[in-house]
Amino acid sequence: MTPIATGWTFDDTTICLLTPEGERIAHPSYPDDATGEQCQAMYRDMVLARRLDAEATALQRQGELGMWIPSLGQEAAHVGAAHALGPADHVFPAYRQHGMVLCRGVDPLDLLRLFRGVSNSGWDGERHRIHPYTIVVGAQALHATGYAMGMGLDGADAAVVACFGDGASSQGDVNEALTFASVFSAPVVFFCENNQWAISVPVERQAQTPLYRRAAGFGFPGVRVDGNDVLACRAVVRAALAHARSGNGPVLIEAVTYRMGPHTTSDDPSRYRDPAEVALWRARDPIDRLAAYLREQGLAGEEFQAAVARDADALATRVREGVPAITDPRTEDIFQYAYAAPHPLVEEERAELLTYLAGFEEGG
Repeated sequence: MTPIATGWTFDDTTICLLTPEGERIAHPSYPDDATGEQCQAMYRDMVLARRLDAEATALQRQGELGMWIPSLGQEAAHVGAAHALGPADHVFPAYRQHGMVLCRGVDPLDLLRLFRGVSNSGWDGERHRIHPYTIVVGAQALHATGYAMGMGLDGADAAVVACFGDGASSQGDVNEALTFASVFSAPVVFFCENNQWAISVPVERQAQTPLYRRAAGFGFPGVRVDGNDVLACRAVVRAALAHARSGNGPVLIEAVTYRMGPHTTSDDPSRYRDPAEVALWRARDPIDRLAAYLREQGLAGEEFQAAVARDADALATRVREGVPAITDPRTEDIFQYAYAAPHPLVEEERAELLTYLAGFEEGG
């Protein structure tokens, strides 16, 4: 059995604004100005993200989804980063950033179309300013860097966030993206969610030093944040985005968190993880942490909790009823968006396929 991954200690290299006990603390470099209402909004978004996760997992077990990628335990990283975004900023996610997707206003059913296998995306990345999930590990870092370079050339007052995990940090695509972003001073924030496990490989077998220190080798700043602290994630990502938008180039953020569930619904983490490790990190639950603060401040009364519960129940009902009702696309739709305008060769191939399929109907 792999040794327990204890993660990090609270020191001056890990930005923390909300302790595991729910105590709000100050940091000289990352001011925390979140109001009570904003804290309540982030709590609600984390609860909704976790409820979506639970419902999608159940739907996959029932055969309604082909696969699901749980985000249990990583809600603070997603929601905190999403609440730091400006209206013109863009996000290039990996495949686990469900809280970010919800915060950007994407319909949860549009997200689940991808995992039902009826869409290559499901939503308009330009309209929502969060782009389609990328299953190819690390590829989105290059997409984000190229997009950011284009925004810089256009003079846009905006930046891009590229999300990836600790496992993806070992991929060539990510390191190539870091090189391009550095050389061209691209306005991009690399948001690495270190959830301790690249499927069954612990982070200790990938890096001998904290991942954020890799930024120095590429010539730009790196910072480590407590990824289970939604306030710290918000403050650090906001500062990094401001740095990038000002023409100062990229920033690498390592958000130290933990994947409390399996890598995907086809994974069994009990085969490689010690239960004591999971228990250790469960005590650092990001939702419980913010809830403790809200209670202490008198911001988590019965009316507020009831409203959050109603919103979560409504989301669950919409997902449970909506996913089975999602219909398969028409076969000919695969030809529809091959080119921006009709193409004679594509039309010929479409006609041939439909004729072939019609032959099966006649024979039946």
